[in-house]
Amino acid sequence: MAKINQEPRTRNQEHILIVCGEPSGDLNAAHLADSLKKLNPEIKISGVGGELLRKTGAEIYCDIKELAVMGLFDVLRKLPKFFSLKKLILEKIAQEKPDAIVLVDFSGFNLRLAKAIYGEHGRTINKKIPVIYYVSPQVWASRPGRVKTIKKYVSKMLVIFKFEEEFYKKHGIDAEFVGHPLLDIVKPTQEKANFLKACGLSENKTTVALLPGSRAGEIKNILPIMAKSAELISEKMPNSQFVIARAPSVELKVYQEIIDNSKIDATIIEGRTYDCLNIADFAFVCSGTATLETAIMQKPFFILYKMNFLNYLLYRPQVKLPFIGMVNIVAGRKIIPEFIQFGAKPEKIAEAFLGILSNETKLSQIKNGLSEISSSLGPSNASESAAKIILNIIS
Repeated sequence: MAKINQEPRTRNQEHILIVCGEPSGDLNAAHLADSLKKLNPEIKISGVGGELLRKTGAEIYCDIKELAVMGLFDVLRKLPKFFSLKKLILEKIAQEKPDAIVLVDFSGFNLRLAKAIYGEHGRTINKKIPVIYYVSPQVWASRPGRVKTIKKYVSKMLVIFKFEEEFYKKHGIDAEFVGHPLLDIVKPTQEKANFLKACGLSENKTTVALLPGSRAGEIKNILPIMAKSAELISEKMPNSQFVIARAPSVELKVYQEIIDNSKIDATIIEGRTYDCLNIADFAFVCSGTATLETAIMQKPFFILYKMNFLNYLLYRPQVKLPFIGMVNIVAGRKIIPEFIQFGAKPEKIAEAFLGILSNETKLSQIKNGLSEISSSLGPSNASESAAKIILNIIS
């Protein structure tokens, strides 16, 4: 494993280089950067991120909007971009010699970058710079061979699930559980009644929130299924209304074209996911970080996911767990129904929704399961804990 430099620093301003590649990573990176700056106001932060990381004052080499991919074939199409970005980051490391490199999720790129920093192609880079990984790749779910790469090229793992700490320690990797950052992030910004009124929605209707993902490719695959499910539900439940949580990184027209081709009158709300969940009685959620956000908000929901067929054929054999939703993985059992790929049929989803909504026992079981999940995510202030560990390493 790469060794952490314990020699005293001589520079006045410490420098952290952060690399993330997706909206959820940008969110976690931004909160980490804020915590670093609170603890050390003079610290310099640079790297790869999105608008949230940029707003912390970080110098951004490349915006994550240019990196969004959906499946293997999209990755192949953007390979030249990723090669160019890796080269740029290596050059920045060699020139600026940051005190630490923090990789946030985005494992397909970040693990290759870690290898390049300390591997054959990184021989000219100061090998005493620690590489710290915050928000672990899901190596326990698929492609376990990546553990060897982590052990060899990553100095410290800062993990957000307790079972991950145990997993890495079993493999001889220095890992520390800091708690889940979403516990500090997931909070509505407006009182429920006021938000409903501001959006022109009724307090007397059953509100269903649709969270179709944060990437255009995901949304194009998943939102039509959610919209059709909503159509079938509204036929049986006229007293229902639907809100769509729009990712700021995705153009409005991506959503609008899908909704215009459906029969539902859904309200599209940008950048207010937690407020959308706060007013919801139920939610349909794309598999990913949003499932944990919904769990923290204690809202009953379904997990939906569908990808390109060829991507699915390539991806599915790599997954070693019986569930796709992080909520179910953490629980170790299915507490939230999953409608994945061929099972993501609107008729099936609508029927299950109507069945659960009319069954108080089933609803209570889901809510009790969500309470367990929320309490298992560890202490709050994960970003601050991670920042303290990082600053301790570099000093």
